[in-house]
Amino acid sequence: MLNTTRTTFKLRNVEFRNRVFVASGTFGYGDEVRNIFPYEKLGGIITKSLSLKPRAGNPPPRIVETSSGVLNSIGLANIGVEAFIHAKLPVLRTLNTSIITNIAASSVDEYCAVLERLESVNGVHAYEINVSCPNVKEGGLNFGTSATMVATITKELRRRTEKPLIVKLTPNVTHIADIARAAAHEGADAVSLINTLIGMAIDVHTRRAKLSTVTGGVSGPAIKPIALAKVFEVSKAVSIPVFGIGGIATVHDALEFLLAGASAIQVGTMNFVDPLIAVRIADGIDEYCRINNIEDVGMLVGSVNANLSNSILQTWL
Repeated sequence: MLNTTRTTFKLRNVEFRNRVFVASGTFGYGDEVRNIFPYEKLGGIITKSLSLKPRAGNPPPRIVETSSGVLNSIGLANIGVEAFIHAKLPVLRTLNTSIITNIAASSVDEYCAVLERLESVNGVHAYEINVSCPNVKEGGLNFGTSATMVATITKELRRRTEKPLIVKLTPNVTHIADIARAAAHEGADAVSLINTLIGMAIDVHTRRAKLSTVTGGVSGPAIKPIALAKVFEVSKAVSIPVFGIGGIATVHDALEFLLAGASAIQVGTMNFVDPLIAVRIADGIDEYCRINNIEDVGMLVGSVNANLSNSILQTWL
């Protein structure tokens, strides 16, 4: 048996320690658990979304437990890019891991302004772009539902940075592969998927929706089969790496995503249950490779035997 397995994962000009990350919105800004968390065990931290100005988010109640998951409507609450740079980034620079900032905005200009401000400081290794945001200039239509909008955002941001650019895709579309292709064509280094699915919960005693916004985003183990299928679909449609997200709770879940075509995975909702779950998953992947005499975790990526001929696959996609 091999004593070591190669775990590193390179994206553009950044080499990450391994292929396990914590998802945006589930780990704060990354500094809150610095006294107890072994950051060096992760590929990187993806911060909660940052906008140009601070956002209070939606009024409570804005998070509800559901069967095998969570329904949330946080509303992209965050401290804004300036407060992040002055209050959070100095601490994040001291952590022994890579920092990926997630950017959210309501216009193309705002996306660009946030990224340009972050480009002017040290400590950010890559960007994840949340395109599941309402475009105020288009009456609230989410950017991520339009391949044209995603292409425009990606193109404008690519012109402004040489750091890795990851576009986070919404599953609430008819053909997610088309959106992924648009991002890849305009220079995205990777795509991450899936973001939350639209869902709702009702209190039968009060006969009211449990969320103040009525609907919100479903995450957690309940969405894993959907996320896995979307990752498989997109990995066949683009040549850039895919970050798999959605319901990952165990090392077996993470391995499924790698086998389906994800080059890396993000652990989300389960961070609320066990803050160290991502570390346990990273260790578990390493152990799986050691037991199975796998020299490089990358050898697992896309290696599922899906029993599909090329013609059948093209028809399905």
